[in-house]
Amino acid sequence: MIGGINLWDPAHVSVTVDLATAFLLGIVHGVTPDEHTWPITFSYAVGGYSTARGLRAGLLFSLAFAIQAALASQLAYLGLAQWFTSGSFDNVIYVAVGVVMAAAGVFAMGRGVLPHLHLPGMPRAPVQAVRPRELKWWMPAVHGFIAGWGIDAFSAIIYTTLAPAMPSAAIGWLPGLAFGFGTLCVQAAAGAAFGAWAVRRGLPNEAIRDIALTTAARTLTWGGLAFLAFGLFGLAFPDLAEVALVTPLHIHNLDALGLPFLLLVFAVVGVGVTSFVSATQQWRRLLAAPIPLKT
Repeated sequence: MIGGINLWDPAHVSVTVDLATAFLLGIVHGVTPDEHTWPITFSYAVGGYSTARGLRAGLLFSLAFAIQAALASQLAYLGLAQWFTSGSFDNVIYVAVGVVMAAAGVFAMGRGVLPHLHLPGMPRAPVQAVRPRELKWWMPAVHGFIAGWGIDAFSAIIYTTLAPAMPSAAIGWLPGLAFGFGTLCVQAAAGAAFGAWAVRRGLPNEAIRDIALTTAARTLTWGGLAFLAFGLFGLAFPDLAEVALVTPLHIHNLDALGLPFLLLVFAVVGVGVTSFVSATQQWRRLLAAPIPLKT
């Protein structure tokens, strides 16, 4: 605890300390692995294939997330937190996020066909003749507002401790907004980094565009299907969905690693990074192949 700020088990101290705590919780929330933020930021930032568009994707997602958090914080101040902090509601959000992610991925790939997911031992799909479609600029914002309703240890602190402690309804929304802006500081920077990573391949613009959008489409589609499956699993077997491995780390989101963490790893690493590397190698082989001479 520093200056009354306790990020593990905070209690009401003063409005200033409470808001500072909420903001710092948002920063830690943005840094630690969170399935409600990282897969979505990664997908849209890589799909932007530039630092500026990656930053824009991260900002739009996080701004919508902050607006949602402010709204939920105000509802919590009014005593309505029980309506959106239950485990069943959280699983419904997984389902909703999964549906929206998968729809965005299919849109990006075009023609309503599921993007090919390369797995070890499977033949590689050829570089597509149909160019992937650009993701709409507003998609990260829609995702951010929906995903923000997912509950974890950080948001639970905001809605059950800090928001109800505000002295009047006029500022009941401030803890949520401060939390959202803390998350924004990290996710916007992450979006810019992902966008820059996507474009620095030393390949022609056409290849970079195809690699980035194909990666985004696969991550959104297969990650979305995984979110959907997990949400349905959680609704059917709530106790099993909460099984987690306790760690010695005294940091929320890292103190216990469960199925949501595996969901994050599957979407970002298992699908996203793997697809990016696979698509990049595919384009390098294509560009290195000798051009047949006409006879």
